[in-house]
Amino acid sequence: MLFLCRANLIQLKKIKVGAVTYLNTRPLIYRMQEENFLLKHELILDYPSKLAAMLKNGELDVALVPVALLPELSEYHIVSDYCIASDHEVASVCLFSEKPLSEIQRVYLDYQSKTSVALLKILFKQHWKLEVEWLTAKDESYIDQIKEDTAGLIIGDRALQFRERFAFRYDLATAWREMTGLPFVFAVWVSSNPLSLEWITEFNRVQLSGLQQLNILAGETSSIPYDLHTYYHHNISYEFDEYKQQSIRLFLQNIPELRLRTGNPA
Repeated sequence: MLFLCRANLIQLKKIKVGAVTYLNTRPLIYRMQEENFLLKHELILDYPSKLAAMLKNGELDVALVPVALLPELSEYHIVSDYCIASDHEVASVCLFSEKPLSEIQRVYLDYQSKTSVALLKILFKQHWKLEVEWLTAKDESYIDQIKEDTAGLIIGDRALQFRERFAFRYDLATAWREMTGLPFVFAVWVSSNPLSLEWITEFNRVQLSGLQQLNILAGETSSIPYDLHTYYHHNISYEFDEYKQQSIRLFLQNIPELRLRTGNPA
């Protein structure tokens, strides 16, 4: 009898799902905040680099993580038909400055996402062909240091908030498209261990149900001075298709300091 109770406890263990708290993830996690999903899952919300660390440490079973994390995992499985990507202008991942690119000497790197940082370095080297000094931001104070010939990478809702604050704005997804002709994928749903086809099918269904509410979500009150209809329908692309798989492979091949281990992003 004691054995059966322990077995039941194991079966009742909730799957820990980590997701980003940005506006762009709201459609994907919209239905995950409902009782039916939460009966079997624990939803943990944080910024991308924190979720990446939690997945690596085994604190999460599944997480929406920056694609730059993939080479650091000894094993990974992409477990969804949906992702966070952009076919052209993403709006919420930008380099801001008070001077044009050719006059930038230093760049602060946003601490919230490893993928955006890696993408920016690739663009400077291969697309813009410029050399700068890289500065690592530790908190939000770096935004106030964007002045004169010092620029800064800002991602997420904060990038939308500061769109009109600085003289120059360079959209990273747009630059990637110009350089490669491909969309850019910022984050994918990843598990460290295989999950059943039944679970993946249901996980996709929950996300699709949320994506069908884009107009409702876009119409909700927001403190962000940016049109959310444009953001959800134009800037963000959610379907993880063949072109996005190709883009991930190309991106990972162009990060010299990272080496691919086991796992396949396609």
